[in-house]
Amino acid sequence: MVIITTINEAWAEPGSILDLFLESFWSGDGTQELVRHLVIVSLDQKAHQYCQAVHPHCYALTTPGVSFTGTPATFKSDEFMLMVWRRMEFYTSVLKLGIDFVFTDVDIVWFRNPFPHFHEDADFQIACDIYTGDDSELHYNSMNGGFGFVRSNDRARRFFQHWYDSRERFPGMHEQDVLNKIKDEPFLDEIGLRVKVLDTDHFGGICQPIKDLNVGCTMHATCCIGMESKIRALTAVLQDWKHFSSSPPESRNSTSFVWKPERTGCWM
Repeated sequence: MVIITTINEAWAEPGSILDLFLESFWSGDGTQELVRHLVIVSLDQKAHQYCQAVHPHCYALTTPGVSFTGTPATFKSDEFMLMVWRRMEFYTSVLKLGIDFVFTDVDIVWFRNPFPHFHEDADFQIACDIYTGDDSELHYNSMNGGFGFVRSNDRARRFFQHWYDSRERFPGMHEQDVLNKIKDEPFLDEIGLRVKVLDTDHFGGICQPIKDLNVGCTMHATCCIGMESKIRALTAVLQDWKHFSSSPPESRNSTSFVWKPERTGCWM
């Protein structure tokens, strides 16, 4: 079992998103043991050097003729598109090695071990921005490519290859938008892919935050635009989590704790 996240230089420096991401593992409930399964994939040399200073499992993923060093790529810019599709290509290659893995954006904080809340009967399960209440409903659940779990089998490998190849049919779209295009296509039924959407009670985001930290596993800085906004949001989330987890059990199990997502300053 492997947990994979990807970074470039802009996400990896002292006080960065990566620091908050790692801090959440050390302050979470039962997440410390997951750190040894975490592989941080760096897209440039500076990010790789910083990764090696803060984490034991780093993998340098190079792209010939392309450097992802520098400021965060603007959403949907050419650099951004290269980054997300390079990541998709890497995920596909990992599946071909026979490895099951969790993929997680680095702008996500982890509260507790998510594995007990994954579906046993799914090949591919993925987070969403807004959850409709039905984990099998693919059309109306807006899938978010920032977090998910995939089992390496023939169905999943064929789907990820199809997902990656579909970038050519939808030029100018990033991987999440392409996923939301192809999820209704007959190809998924043809290969028998078993898909589940993860509920926001356990896998929330700023767009639709976790309501009860007694059960929440992860929180994603969705609806936050820009690096400063994400850092501010995740810092507030971690502060609330630490306050909650250090409270007496009788307080945590009551309704006295109220999550305050408005403190993040992000759009909701």
